[in-house]
Order: sequence, then structure tokens, then C-alpha cells
Amino acid sequence: MLEILNRNAERWALLLFYTLLVVTMAVEVIRREVFHFSSIWGEEIVRYAFIYLVWIGAASAVRERAHIRIDVLFNYVGARTKAALYLFGDLVMLGVACLAVWWSFETLAVSWKFDSVSHGLRVSMVWFLAAVPIGFALMIFRLVQSLIRDARDLAQGRPPFEGERLFD
Repeated sequence: MLEILNRNAERWALLLFYTLLVVTMAVEVIRREVFHFSSIWGEEIVRYAFIYLVWIGAASAVRERAHIRIDVLFNYVGARTKAALYLFGDLVMLGVACLAVWWSFETLAVSWKFDSVSHGLRVSMVWFLAAVPIGFALMIFRLVQSLIRDARDLAQGRPPFEGERLFD
């Protein structure tokens, strides 16, 4: 069960938020064009679904090693150097992600303290602002997995996991 969750958690979350975004946007377009009426809550749902989609997608990209990188150097080095470079990059990204989680909690705390709510949905902004620490926490989890995998590959002399290339 944990292996299935590990492999597909982000995919299902991405599917959920993408479906919510598309359906809400379609309903709002129909309401605006056919009934000449739109709602403020539809725009907010689309905006916040997109924010969650981005942060969860970023964590998924870290897992698949599909995030944007300049990899021309990787074409000219051996497998061990490549693994070391991936380890270094993941460690730097891990540091940035830890700082981002730490700093994003301040924004969350202020929103919680003053009980701020969204304009259209009248829902606590904490739920929407939580996308940042949730996304970075998922990234931290995936980076730790990547670091373990890369360290194991480096120790056993295997080539590092490079992910799928979008363009070749």
C-alpha cells in the first residue's frame, strides 16, 4: 500500500486539482457567456487549485527528476561525477526547501492570528496559504528519497537515475 501511495500520491492530487480547475473554469465560462452572470468564488477556486497544482507538481518533478536544469555538463562527465553533481544539486535544493518551509509558516501564522478569509469563498486563507509549506514539505520528502537513491547508486557504482528527458 505504501509503495502505491509513494508512486501515485502526487498523480492523484494533481488529477484532483486539475479536474477541479477545468470543471470550475468551464462552468464559469458557461455562466458568463450564456447567463451573463459570473461568480467571484469560481475565480478563487480556479486560482487556488492552480496554486496547489503548481506546488504538488513541483514535488512530483523532483521525484521524477524532471525539473528544469542545465544539463550540458552532464553529457561530458562520467557516471560517478554525474551522481556527485546530482547529490550536490539535491542538497542545495533541500536547503532552499527547508528555508522555504520555515519562512512560509510565518505567513501562515499571521493569517491564522488575524483569521483572514478569502473574499469570495469566505474560507480561512490558511487553507490556501498552506499550499506553499505543503508543496515544499513534499519536495523535502522527495529530495530525501532522491538523496538516498543517489548515494546508494554512487556507493554501488551504478549510473545515477536521470529521469525522463522531455526533449532530446
